[in-house]
Amino acid sequence: MGHYNSGMLDIATDLVQVTGRFGTHIEIVEVDHLSSLRREVTDQQTAEKVEEFRSFFTIDEECSTEELERAATTAVALDKMVARHALDMLAYYYMGSGITENENTMSSIILGTSMLTGRGVPVAGEYEIKNVLAMKIMDELGAGGSFTEYYAMDFKDDLVLMGHDGPGHTRIAQDKIRVRPLRVYHGKVGRGLSVEMSVKYGPVTLLSVVEDRDKGFSLLVAEGESVAGPILEIGNTNSRYRFSLGARGFVEAWNESGPAHHCAVGVGHLGLQLRKIAALIGLGF
Repeated sequence: MGHYNSGMLDIATDLVQVTGRFGTHIEIVEVDHLSSLRREVTDQQTAEKVEEFRSFFTIDEECSTEELERAATTAVALDKMVARHALDMLAYYYMGSGITENENTMSSIILGTSMLTGRGVPVAGEYEIKNVLAMKIMDELGAGGSFTEYYAMDFKDDLVLMGHDGPGHTRIAQDKIRVRPLRVYHGKVGRGLSVEMSVKYGPVTLLSVVEDRDKGFSLLVAEGESVAGPILEIGNTNSRYRFSLGARGFVEAWNESGPAHHCAVGVGHLGLQLRKIAALIGLGF
């Protein structure tokens, strides 16, 4: 839904290759489609979704009723769109061009997309088609699969801090996902409610779907550990990860393999299973 961001061409991919290599069917829709579905949502449906939010998330007292209702209306519309197109996963991005209705839709999307992700329909922001495939693979393995990128490196503790704004995966959260209001989205149009979580402490696996000249795509995999400690409390998913190679060694080895800057993180060590999946699908590893 939407389009690629010209500032993130590393994530762009050939949709014909995606369809051929993964056996998927792809629907490309405009943001206007979700906005039109949003118009059909009733007050009763919005109220029911707000109650769902209250059981699904931990909602900060600072979150206004207006913002909760705005997000709930969008969440109902998202559910309708997923049902209408029988979607198993969704990637989206909207730059924003002064069309108020669309900006209202897209700046209130995070709670609904987090609920979808937690229920087996992973949602990736920034039109990250390769990464939503990685998230779906991890989810099918029961490991979750949450949207992730580098945030920082802690050289003192030899850790890598990773996370992302947008949807979080409730089934792999250390605690219940927290909903916080943001006055400005990080690098995005608009303001609204965002989700904050850390991935469960313990073994984790990172997965990236990477362009491969010979195989079309490869699965790039790293096993590590999510550890406790201070994180950036900025209304995003954010965790501290330790790798056997150390922070420097991991970052160098990972990037030498040519991934885009996103990956999916799941709980448990799944390298062996992912190696078998790559072999069965005919992908590199």
